[in-house]
Amino acid sequence: MPEPTKTRVLMVAEKPSLAEALSKLLAPGGRYETHRRATPVHEWTGPFRNDPATQFRFTSVTGHVYSMDFTSEYNSWAIDPQLLFNGVVRKQESNPKMKLTQHLASEAKNVDILILWLDCDREGENICFEVIGNCKPFMNKPAQILRAKFSAITAEEVRRAMQNLGVPNENEAKAVDARQELDLKVGVAFTRFQTRFFQGKYGNLDSTVISYGPCQTPTLSFCVERHDRIQSFQPEPFWAIVPTIQKDKQPIQLAWDRERLFDRNIALLFLNSIESKNAIVLSVDIKKKAKQRPHALNTVELLKFCSSGLGIGPSESMSIAERLYTQGYISYPRTETSKYPESFDLKTVLKEQVDHANWGPYCKELLDNGFQRPTGGVDVGDHPPITPMRIADEGELYGDTWRIYDFIARTFIGSISPNLQYSTTTAKFAIGNERFECKGSQTISAGFSAVMHWLRTPDEPIPDFQKGESLPITSLTLREGKTSPPDYLTEAELIGLMEQNGIGTDASIPTHINNICQRNYVNVNGGARRLIPTNLGIVLIHGYQKIDPELSLPTMRSDMEQQLNLIASGKAPQKEVLQHFVNMFESKFAYFVKHVESMDELFEATFSTLAASGKPLSKCGKCKRYMKYIALKPNRLHCPTCDETYSLPMNGNIKLYRELRCPLDDFELVLYSTGSKGIGFPICPYCYNHPPFENIKKGMGCNHCLHPTCPHSMVRNAICPCPESEQPVDPCQGRLILDATSAPRWKLSCNECNIVSTFLDTIKHVNIVKDEICEDCGTVILKADFRENQNKEPVIGCVMCDEEMDSVLETRFARKSVRRHHGKGRKKRKWVDPKLRKLYADMR
Repeated sequence: MPEPTKTRVLMVAEKPSLAEALSKLLAPGGRYETHRRATPVHEWTGPFRNDPATQFRFTSVTGHVYSMDFTSEYNSWAIDPQLLFNGVVRKQESNPKMKLTQHLASEAKNVDILILWLDCDREGENICFEVIGNCKPFMNKPAQILRAKFSAITAEEVRRAMQNLGVPNENEAKAVDARQELDLKVGVAFTRFQTRFFQGKYGNLDSTVISYGPCQTPTLSFCVERHDRIQSFQPEPFWAIVPTIQKDKQPIQLAWDRERLFDRNIALLFLNSIESKNAIVLSVDIKKKAKQRPHALNTVELLKFCSSGLGIGPSESMSIAERLYTQGYISYPRTETSKYPESFDLKTVLKEQVDHANWGPYCKELLDNGFQRPTGGVDVGDHPPITPMRIADEGELYGDTWRIYDFIARTFIGSISPNLQYSTTTAKFAIGNERFECKGSQTISAGFSAVMHWLRTPDEPIPDFQKGESLPITSLTLREGKTSPPDYLTEAELIGLMEQNGIGTDASIPTHINNICQRNYVNVNGGARRLIPTNLGIVLIHGYQKIDPELSLPTMRSDMEQQLNLIASGKAPQKEVLQHFVNMFESKFAYFVKHVESMDELFEATFSTLAASGKPLSKCGKCKRYMKYIALKPNRLHCPTCDETYSLPMNGNIKLYRELRCPLDDFELVLYSTGSKGIGFPICPYCYNHPPFENIKKGMGCNHCLHPTCPHSMVRNAICPCPESEQPVDPCQGRLILDATSAPRWKLSCNECNIVSTFLDTIKHVNIVKDEICEDCGTVILKADFRENQNKEPVIGCVMCDEEMDSVLETRFARKSVRRHHGKGRKKRKWVDPKLRKLYADMR
């Protein structure tokens, strides 16, 4: 009889680190073989269902396999943004260089079962179907596709997930697709229009794009609303009577029952009515109270504390939490649930922490005396609350990673601890006809605050007053004060507002806050991480409020999230929901464009025009007058005479390049540089924005120019193809250029990638030897002259083949040791690699 065919199982996780961690838990004895592919593939043989020798392969993606974008005809900024609402979108590989789609297809060949270990949220469900689309066509028929549901990287949790495999939820994936398409169409349409309109008129906006986002803009609106309240606040003076009494030689200030009055004359009237020199104790009231222990931890509460208590921003906090999760220290960190299900084994989690140096004895005490299940919170049915799954100490986790783990562990322990017990004492006093009081408090039992030390309340003892006791008044004053405005929003407060108003999800909230910071709409200030809007952020929100307030209010996004929830639960069709919101935003966009002058009035009052911005730098090739360089984002040159603006590359320094001119258009060249160790090349402002040659994209520097005689062009300064062009994966298509602008430290740099090599500082001058080419590899021959104090002959040779020429470079390019020659006695070889010869011919 033929041997039964072995079952082949392919498993896919969301990240390589997660695939490795799960493989260690699933493979018998944690032993498996790893093969290097686009992402690592772990292989082993083990039991699965009725097959004791199932062949397992475990690989991963790196987040989303695809991203959503418009088709090519809609990707030009020249197209009318109004057309984008009905534009065609498509999914394209998020990282084509990794070739993940080919990797998934290859690994799926002859596979019987596909098990998906993607994160258990909507985004993870969407990635599930991206993986399915690449794997299913190549699997054995009938293909069986299963979904693993898990919340922690622990042996028990993974075992349970393998025993309870389900199926992926297509409705949740469709909800993500709908949100992605809507955000793309709305965001790109508004952003393109605003950026073109305002950057073409104003020079000091200091932002690369003037963006709009259905979540980003309401998030910014919360910050501007608080700013407006602060600016419009009018402080009011108030007065309060403050008596000081003495008990056991201890001065004690009393609080007035009326608190404060906003009329000074009336306050003086009450003060003058007090004639008594003593305060009489009317009553002493002692009450026992309890402070409720915290409920279990969800994502929003984690982000809020990390910002307010640890000074770590939401985006960084989420990255650290995800890393702790993939390493098995905590459960899944993206959850809205703050209540443990009844089946959750709290005791096992607590036992794991018994040996911890910091809180181990406290955990043992809880186990010995009995602990209480957390109270309060909400179970939304996604993932259990964030829980420490593995013990760790400060020597194992460093810096912010340890601080976040410490908070998560202490919060879990605190949530199953007794309540904080304390007593309050309130003493009431009579001074004449006016009533005053004195309050104190004292801890009876620390409860959860014994481990959550930041929630401890300091004792505020007061003397032992007796009813009817008369105490002397040592002073009686009328204290003046002023009401103060609210402070700017903290990140923690903003996160709370976003959650309350349904802006974003627990996973996307950090992204939206990070966006308004990167766009230069708000600045994060101080240790409290307060969000102060910039002029640009303020003007944008005020402009939306003048034209269409709904564009900046959270109501539209909240309504949209509710409809997306209906798609995810299968209660609403995806196409109809998507079309409804696209039509709504399309009409709002048309109205916004028609009335944009209302916003422009605010910009005009706040920012300088292009003509009034910047400083003269280089001459225009058309009018021969100076153009002004605007150094704020985005870098630009503006010609006030021609009223034209020319973009420049970002993230570098711009200066005039020796007053040299482009032979094609007579514009003065400018020099772009990323520093002494980076790249540098001349730029013609006109050619950079209007490439003069076919098949060359906008953004052409002189190091890409095909002009045959210009001394700054690629043709005159190219040495050879980039050394990375020989890489088997993702070869660089660039050329190695002799950078004459870097003198006296001469460089070779690629015009496409970040390959840079500087000649040693003993080299005074480098130039290309005319009409000489290396016959081994086709590289242009260079001549390097030493400084006078070196007393050395010039080196002439190929940077790829000659050892002596290679030795004067800080970065070595040589692929092989061919010979050592310099001067004119170079031995020539007949054979030339045809591939390299063709590359060089194309380059020239």
